[in-house]
Amino acid sequence: MYRIAIREHQKLEEKLLHTSYFRTLPQEIPEITSLIKGCCQNNRNSQRKMYQWLHAYALKISFRYISNLHEAEELVSESFVKLFKNIQQFNYSLQSDPEALLKGWFKRIIVNTCIDHLRKTQLKLVSYELSHEKDQQKDQQETGLDKIAYQEIIQAIRLLSPVYRTVFNLFVIEGYSHDEIADQLKISVGASKSNLSKARQNLRKLIIDKKEYKRYA
Repeated sequence: MYRIAIREHQKLEEKLLHTSYFRTLPQEIPEITSLIKGCCQNNRNSQRKMYQWLHAYALKISFRYISNLHEAEELVSESFVKLFKNIQQFNYSLQSDPEALLKGWFKRIIVNTCIDHLRKTQLKLVSYELSHEKDQQKDQQETGLDKIAYQEIIQAIRLLSPVYRTVFNLFVIEGYSHDEIADQLKISVGASKSNLSKARQNLRKLIIDKKEYKRYA
């Protein structure tokens, strides 16, 4: 079962990498500050260029949380609606890097949109506590995942259950603390740590299965 799922996701990954989803921003796009100002004025041309520029970035983030491409695309569109609606609240200075700040701000919108969707549709979190000692021990254990290629992990993450995928993404990819994850998902810190530990165990199994499949394919 795992081998079939991995193969299907590999095909989808290859398809995505060769589509317009992941093309870079054309050189003629104006300076980012002018683009932001245009979007603040609800300028359709600026919004269109902003969408073209950030679409691939947004889809990569959304697709880490939502395994179905069609749903991931819908959440990207929803995230852009929120971006354009609230962009006047985005603050930056001439001394800062507006592009990096904007991407970070938009990333937060995308992640929150994905989590809201999962909470409404399929994110069933079982909140249970581990002892403090067990939590600390599991956090410090060598998982072996740090030695695995990033792309392999990303492919395997999409095969995790929604709850494991979400906690792993928030902790490992986004850099959230367990306290922040607990607050975001409305679970206990112990449940966050437990789900992360189980996500790592499942990822290890998925990656081992993948390597075995390649070996005998």
